[in-house]
Amino acid sequence: MIIIRNSFQAPRTISPVQPLYKPVELRSALIVDDHPLFCDALAMTLSGLVGIQSIESVGTLDAALTRLDEDRRPDVIVLDLNLPDVHGLDGVVRLRQAAPQIPIVVVSSLDELRVIRALLKAGINGFVPKHAARDEFRAAFAAITRGEIHAPQMALEPGSPSLSDEAVARLGLLTRQQAKILQLVCAGLMNKQIAYELSIAETTVKAHVTAIMRKLGVQTRMQAVLFAQEARFTALAPED
Repeated sequence: MIIIRNSFQAPRTISPVQPLYKPVELRSALIVDDHPLFCDALAMTLSGLVGIQSIESVGTLDAALTRLDEDRRPDVIVLDLNLPDVHGLDGVVRLRQAAPQIPIVVVSSLDELRVIRALLKAGINGFVPKHAARDEFRAAFAAITRGEIHAPQMALEPGSPSLSDEAVARLGLLTRQQAKILQLVCAGLMNKQIAYELSIAETTVKAHVTAIMRKLGVQTRMQAVLFAQEARFTALAPED
């Protein structure tokens, strides 16, 4: 039996034939959050409540991706959504692309249901609000070890509106470099500025921008920006 616990409603029980994901033993964790005090508190929670022995923390998505390039990978990634170098769904998509087999638990103050549904579609294994009680953190990571999903009941109900599934799928096609370039395009930088920022040739930037537009299925830079905005949680209106 899977027990889905959440801070919004009473626990929901469902009975799948088998776990949704492969059960894992959580011995190490990578925290991706740019608030040192929260990282320290979360590390204490993971160590004391969950029993995770080795815990590292980084403050940016790029640092997390660099860490994942190393041979020794963590057993679980604990991710905040608002980081200095990325905001919204794109960070989750890029992490899932870099680490398809590692469970991702989002711990965030952004607890709108449409946000959580979008995160689930992007492939996270669990969601815990930053204000959640210690018991919910314990339940979330216990579910991960069993290969189960931990999320609010309402976020798991079918037929509810969410961010564009197409946006999730197409953003997942971008390489890490292309994702960086798209972020800079969204910030209003021109090709020459992007080339300087990333220390690459302007012709390389142009080639990447062309590939980005092809993968996103758009014809212009502005359309690419508008497409990327579909994956920005800050653009979502609160649900009733």
